[in-house]
Parts: sequence; structure tokens; C-alpha cells
Amino acid sequence: MSDPAKSNPPESNKPMFALVDVNNFYVSCERAFEPRLQNVPMVVLSNNDGCAVARSQEVKDLGIKMGQPWFKMKDLAKQHGIIAYSSNYALYGDMSNRATAVLRQFCPDIEVYSIDESFLQMQGVAQLYGGHTSMGQGIRQRVLQWTGLPVCVGFAPTKTLAKFANHLAKKNPAFAGVCDLASFDVSTLHTWMAQYDVTEVWGVGRRIGERLRTLGVNTVLDLAKIEPKILRTQFGVVLERTAHELRGTSCLAMEDVIPDKQQIMSSRSFGTPVQTLYELTESVSWHVAAAGEKLRRQRSFSGAIYVFIQTNRFREDQKQYNAGLVMSLPEPTNDTLELSKHALRVLKRLYKPDFIYKKCGIMLLDLSEELHQQASFMVSSIDPRSAQKMQALDAINERFGRGMIRSAACGTSKRWAMRSEARSPRYTTQWDELPVAK
Repeated sequence: MSDPAKSNPPESNKPMFALVDVNNFYVSCERAFEPRLQNVPMVVLSNNDGCAVARSQEVKDLGIKMGQPWFKMKDLAKQHGIIAYSSNYALYGDMSNRATAVLRQFCPDIEVYSIDESFLQMQGVAQLYGGHTSMGQGIRQRVLQWTGLPVCVGFAPTKTLAKFANHLAKKNPAFAGVCDLASFDVSTLHTWMAQYDVTEVWGVGRRIGERLRTLGVNTVLDLAKIEPKILRTQFGVVLERTAHELRGTSCLAMEDVIPDKQQIMSSRSFGTPVQTLYELTESVSWHVAAAGEKLRRQRSFSGAIYVFIQTNRFREDQKQYNAGLVMSLPEPTNDTLELSKHALRVLKRLYKPDFIYKKCGIMLLDLSEELHQQASFMVSSIDPRSAQKMQALDAINERFGRGMIRSAACGTSKRWAMRSEARSPRYTTQWDELPVAK
């Protein structure tokens, strides 16, 4: 006779996930330090104050879509008193770290999925707090009290269902910000699934949604019920796993370690039009410095570099030119000075003086681990003290601020720098911008 304990594992051993998501993250970070912005319609704009990348609920209710250009909103903004802020990435990154630190006090097994979302693995944890809903409310209360950020929490036996649970918690006030799908019976779960479009499922975008509709899959419930083999044949194994997850079978494990990037890109549109090689040189050098820092942080080397420059494709009154070129390096390196030397060689080949440029950038390619370097048969051109120099450079810049020590090619003017005319203070990372109580 089989052992019932083995055929039916105890509740604490069954997979269980929570997804904690900060509501309207960029907007909430701004409101945390400016209470006057509560209940005020506001947007946070993308680089160079171009498009809305975050919207308060008041703005969403006005029908303004994600990514809508700010210049198209200005009349509506005057009519409804919409306030616009420039992106404050230093603030958002630090606030994300603070929220994550609070979550680790509830559950040590955490996967930071994005700047505003984290998965928690819940086996045996929620019972310490009186159950999922009680724990979820505790998380909401503490994160709000300690950081000023409002969050919603979704619980479910798979990561895909946890994302759906979080969506329900956000959209339905009856859940009070916490939705526990593990407490739903099958009939109740299917009723909720039938109310939401298939594109609300994690990983199902507009294009995949359109293809699914040709198969009669219109809702979340339809995707959960379709034969997974059909999805594997027409869409691949990823969507098949999604269907299994919607049925309650966990296919996606927690990622404790974020995998190293296979390529590193740094790019930014100019705040003002650029025409000279000198300004392009400055900008490319800054991008190389930023990418080189990331490269060393993950202990990798780059074997090739891609450089590109672009004009403004929206300016039909101007001549257009978009070009990019890859250069293989003589030997892999993570030395910013060495990377910059090769990047500027590529830039000189690409540059044409008769154009007005809007954007440039670089990408580090052919990345390899520090321990797996192929030695050169020729005498190395890289300074043997390179590692020590880069270590000192990174240490100084980490202590005193990015760009404190940089190559001369980065220049000093940065006339081309990104526009950020309505950025709030970096309250938590700059001494001279700390909030002051009066």
C-alpha cells in the first residue's frame, strides 16, 4: 500500500509564489517625497522629456495611453492640470532597492524581476504570518510605512498565475490589494479568467494575442483550456509552458542569480541636435565608459564593439543618415580606455559632416567570462596594469559619483546631454539634494 504522505505532499511542500508589484512605480516614487502630488494627475516622461512612461491613475482615467508624446498632451494637461516630471533614474533605482530590502524581511527566497516587481517563493512561509492574505496585507503595510510606496500582492501556485493574481488585486478594489488564487475553487478561478483578455497573461503581447484569436483563444480561460501541444506546434515551448502554468502546474522556477548579459548596450538621444565629430566623440566616449563599468561588474570581457549614429527620422525636412559598424577587437578586454580607442576609430569611419544627428550609441558584443580568456600569440597591446587601473577608476567613481574620473575624450561640456528640465531632486542619493523639513 502506498504511503498517503508521499502521494499527497503536505501543503508547505507545494509550490507557491507571490508577486509584489509597486503601483505606478515612477509616479509613486515622486509622490513619496511630495505629498501634494497625491490624487493629482501626473505623468513621468521618457528620456529628453519625450513620452509618458508612467501615468497616475487619474491620468489613465483620462484615456492617456502609455508612450503618448508629451507635446500631444499639452492641451489636455492645461485642461486637467496634469503635472509632468522628467525621469529621475537615480531616485527610482534606490527606492526599488529599499522596497526589495523590506520584502527580504518577509521571505529570503526572492527574485527581483524588474525595478518594480519581485517574486517571492512562499513554501512554508505564509503560515508564519497567519496565511497568504494576512501576509500580503503585512507586506503592503510595511512597504508603505517604510518607503512610502503602495504595492499589490498576488499569491498562486505558479509564477504566471501569481502575475494574474497581482493584476486582479490591482484592478478590483474588493481584494484590498491582495489576491490569493490558491484559496479559489476551480469554478471561481475560471470565472475570473473568463473576464480578462488573453493579452493580460504574462508574456502574451498584442501580436501573439492576434494569432491566438485565430484559434479561438480570446480570454485567459481560453488559453488555460487549449491543448498545450497545439501551442507547442504553432508558438513554441514557451507558450506551452504558459498554458501549463495557467492550469496550476509550475514550470518556471525562481531565478536566484540573474544571468550575465550576453551583450551590453548604452545609447541615448541628444538633448539638442548634434553636428560635429567632437560632440559625437564626447557622447560615444561616455557610452563606452558606462558600458565598460557594467562589463567589469559582471566580470566579463568584450571581443567586439558596435557603434551607431542616427539622424532624426521624424524630421522629414532634414537629410537622413543611419549607420552602424561592428569592429572585432584584437583581443578581448574590459578596459574602458582600450574600448574607447576602438569605438572612436569606428565613429570616424561612420561620421559624415553634412547631417544633423539625433542619437548615437554603442554595444559591447562577443562577451566572455573573465576566467575563459584566450591568450594572444602576439605580444599583448593591453597595459598589464589595466585591471588595477580599472579597479581604481570604478572605486573612485562609486564613492564620489559616476564620471568623477573619466577619459579626456568624454570632454567637459556635454551640450548634447539628455534634456531633463522637470526632474525632481535625487532625494536619497545626493547629499546636496536631501529633502528638508521646514
